[in-house]
Amino acid sequence: MNLGFFGIQFGWALQMANMSAIYEYLGAKPDQIPILWLAAPLTGLIVQPIIGHLSDHTWGRLGRRRPYFLFGAILSSLGLILMPNSSALWMAAGLLWMLDASINISMEPFRAFVADLLPESQRTQGFAMQSLFIGLGAVIASALPGILDGIFHVSGATSAAHSIPTTVRLSFYLGSVVFLAAVLWTVTTTREYPPEKMEPKGGGIAKGAREIFASIGAMPRTMRQLAPVQIATWLGLFCMWLYFPVAVAHNVMGAPDPQSPLYGKGIQWAGFCFGMYSAVCFVFSFALPPLARALGRRRTHGLCLLAGALGLLSVAVIHNKYLLLLSMTGIGIAWASTLSMPYAMLAGSLPPDKVGIYMGIFNFFIVTPEIVASLGFGWVMNHVLGNNRLAAVVCGGVFMALAAALAQRVQETDRIAPGFAPLEAEGSPNGIKNTAV
Repeated sequence: MNLGFFGIQFGWALQMANMSAIYEYLGAKPDQIPILWLAAPLTGLIVQPIIGHLSDHTWGRLGRRRPYFLFGAILSSLGLILMPNSSALWMAAGLLWMLDASINISMEPFRAFVADLLPESQRTQGFAMQSLFIGLGAVIASALPGILDGIFHVSGATSAAHSIPTTVRLSFYLGSVVFLAAVLWTVTTTREYPPEKMEPKGGGIAKGAREIFASIGAMPRTMRQLAPVQIATWLGLFCMWLYFPVAVAHNVMGAPDPQSPLYGKGIQWAGFCFGMYSAVCFVFSFALPPLARALGRRRTHGLCLLAGALGLLSVAVIHNKYLLLLSMTGIGIAWASTLSMPYAMLAGSLPPDKVGIYMGIFNFFIVTPEIVASLGFGWVMNHVLGNNRLAAVVCGGVFMALAAALAQRVQETDRIAPGFAPLEAEGSPNGIKNTAV
């Protein structure tokens, strides 16, 4: 059921580990990078609630959520092929809009997919399984340019013909294949079951917009309390994704400019570091369900976020590239929890006929701080941090520590929403096995 997330995260990880470098390869300055990343959060803000609303009211041959998985995967694969062939900054920025919109079309229904098919007792395990596949996909994708260089001896340097190294271009091509294949596996091997009641999609754009705004006004208490946690968490993560790779290249490796061989080595090492936190995410996902049972989801999430905060803050005092892998261990713990605990806490409070739309609205608390950072962090870099990329990463640690504190305010609603019919055990009259994970 969750294997498709392996492919989705493969595409995300390639983007997160390489886009800032691609922008610098094409001539971007440090204070320009945030605005060039605006596509990522803005497309999520627009696309996810719309796709959530549509998927709540869809039923056809492929089911409820799977048509969106498939359509988004086809577009995403095309975007991954085109991106590394960008020849100008405007072209890369435009393709990022296309790629992000496409990935969001695939990704949003996957959150609702788990809530659709699993009862409350299995949701923590289900979302933890998503973290597992996300970690596995990201660890391979993040390290892929370095693997192609170090093992297969593919050139990691730029050339007169291509501003973007061959290792990066081949990684994106492979990512397009993996993305589509993994989503196809989920689409073809997982069954969906018709909801007990579902209103048709009719009513047009105006009705859909009214429903989205009405749902925002009626957000459950748990969702409102999770909002500031998500905002602070994703501000921290966004700072890391924007500046950690280029900070490693400039501040740790000592590269004077993007044309230096040290720059390419630094970006590759940052990819390995991202691979490290993704590997920790993969392994730690197995520990999340028993930890949540022992400590509760709220405390578990707070402790994991604190580990991530310490990981980012430690980057300020590390000058040995190998010690960065230790910092990434804390990030991996936080990342595994971020991908599962908030959704597990949220799912029990949502009405079953609006899971898709609320999962899309919940994404507001991810993309809104990223939009703010994209529009305003360039000014902070230029006027406050002196374009110090390392200082930006440390700011991410401060935000994540704040999120850990805010998480302790969340009050969960551990119940099955009225009208929700959990999957029955194997051997039951409908023959559905209650092990959809």
